[in-house]
Amino acid sequence: MPITRRDFLNGVALTIATGLTPLQQLANASEYIAAMANGEDYYPPKLTGLRGSHNGSFEVAHRLGRAADSFDLSGDVEETYDLIIVGAGISGLAAAHRYLEVFGENQKILILDNHDDFGGHAKRNEFVTEKGTLLTYGGSESLQSPRSVYSAEATDFIQKIGVDLTELEAQFDVNFYPDLGLSRGIYFDQKHFGRHTIVAGDPSHNVADDVPRGRENGRPYAEFVADFPVSSSDKAALLALYEDQTDYLAEMTHEEKTAYLDHTSYHDFLRDRVKLSDQAILVFQQVPHDFMAVGIDAISCSDARACTLPGFGGMNLEPLDEEAQAAIDDLYIHHFPDGNASLARLTVRRLIPAVANGKTMHDVVNARFDYDALDRAENNVRIRLNSTVIHVEHNDEQATEVVYYRDGKAHKVKANATIMACYNMMIPFIVPSLPEAQKAAMRRNVKAPLVYTKVALRDWSCFVKAGVSNLYCPSSPYSTVKLDYPVSMGGYTHAQSPTDPVVLHMIYVPTMPSSGLPATRQAAMGRAHLLGMTFEDHETIIREQLSHMFTPYGFQQSDIVGITVNRWSHGYAYYPNSLFDDEAEFEALMAVSKAPFGNIFIANSDSEWGAYAHAAIDAAYRTVDEIKQGRA
Repeated sequence: MPITRRDFLNGVALTIATGLTPLQQLANASEYIAAMANGEDYYPPKLTGLRGSHNGSFEVAHRLGRAADSFDLSGDVEETYDLIIVGAGISGLAAAHRYLEVFGENQKILILDNHDDFGGHAKRNEFVTEKGTLLTYGGSESLQSPRSVYSAEATDFIQKIGVDLTELEAQFDVNFYPDLGLSRGIYFDQKHFGRHTIVAGDPSHNVADDVPRGRENGRPYAEFVADFPVSSSDKAALLALYEDQTDYLAEMTHEEKTAYLDHTSYHDFLRDRVKLSDQAILVFQQVPHDFMAVGIDAISCSDARACTLPGFGGMNLEPLDEEAQAAIDDLYIHHFPDGNASLARLTVRRLIPAVANGKTMHDVVNARFDYDALDRAENNVRIRLNSTVIHVEHNDEQATEVVYYRDGKAHKVKANATIMACYNMMIPFIVPSLPEAQKAAMRRNVKAPLVYTKVALRDWSCFVKAGVSNLYCPSSPYSTVKLDYPVSMGGYTHAQSPTDPVVLHMIYVPTMPSSGLPATRQAAMGRAHLLGMTFEDHETIIREQLSHMFTPYGFQQSDIVGITVNRWSHGYAYYPNSLFDDEAEFEALMAVSKAPFGNIFIANSDSEWGAYAHAAIDAAYRTVDEIKQGRA
């Protein structure tokens, strides 16, 4: 499928700062990008620029939300299948795999997706450099605590597609950055803290940490905090907080403490109980962005504790629940070079063997996928990209009819059953005959917007000179800037020295701090802001922030060889937030929202109200079980 000239220029543009004309950009582009521009090769992972929820992937859905009656749904059925799946993310792909296992390999399945690539949030990004291709992830990152919290179903699935956890762990060099003497650090910006400065040597152990305890290269808290660009009184207060021995709720009973922690924001706790100044509180504002896609004003103290934020060590509290504790204790190292995109690729290769050679989790890393093989008539499973589903309903024959929009027109297909493995918030618009109570429940799952930006550097010596591999930025647009995970497997080799090319992972979450708004409202406003930003807007911010951070350590704009902005306007699935939600009410909402409706079934991680790959897999298995039970 041809890529337009507009898409091509958006994809390879490298900013005003490069000084390159479009023709020069074309000359410097990889042969794959140039081929795509001419319609000779379709391979989305090579595209840079604005990706994720890319232009062309959401406009039809937005039109459906505004004016559903503007689509003509009256066409004849063009194709018939045993199963249609809406969404080619991990859940949709896992559902197809499980369906064939339960009902037989001869079943005919059509998977429809609105994006130009499969995988949902599990997208693969590639950069071509003078020293070879860099692989990285554009969304779903790693397997979270698979040995501790994965269900039997999720474990079954990853094993069947070829994932060996022991081998995967061995590919992650946990000592790579520590052996270079690098640590985590904090970057303080001039606008909020008076000067641009990096403070290295953070001694803390974080949630979802990939650095073994004792290898953090951290300094004592007294030394670490002493270098913060804040007042002496703030340093003293922060040091006391970090040392975490004070009971800030000493006058409360255990029950009163629990209620306070569940219903008080971490921001208010720092202000009212710890008595931090506004500037000292700002040090923690964006810590939850990576894990929860909100700031400390929109998470409870209970959630802050699960994020390893300080202040609770002296309170004699009950242990965290098993899953929260596992996220702290288990090393976050179950990672492919392209993140969970490899889960999607492994599954697609099993569903459609002609798409790529190989059989193992190792050889899938460098396997070149033939996208032309995804949607061939001879396939039992067909994946049809760039196809936005706009209507699903039962017909008189107790089958389901699905209408999707592609190439400027509507197409109708039919199946015995349909699995909605797509964004839950859209399902009420796509399936208008759903019960009103179920629609209302689905609409409560307002996903948080976030951006995973990838910056390919020709050289990362500036990180070594600064003494850091991972930086938290409390008041900058991008709250996290870190070197990519040191994983080498399947013939792919991570950077071995600071003079080798590497990928930076940067996280931006558009929130409304100090607004007093609930998380869902902040998400809606942040999404509108994000969709209004161009690639050039992002690039300007990225280059400016990196310049402020690393110019003192030798960074130059010419070190950047590529930028991919993975924009997820609907990113993390919502989970019940005790600041704003009633837990018992949400348990009921969850059950209602994912209930089958005739031969229409609800999957995806949204339906499990979780943002993890294993939640998506659990949903896939559940829906196939529901289909099986309905046919018993």
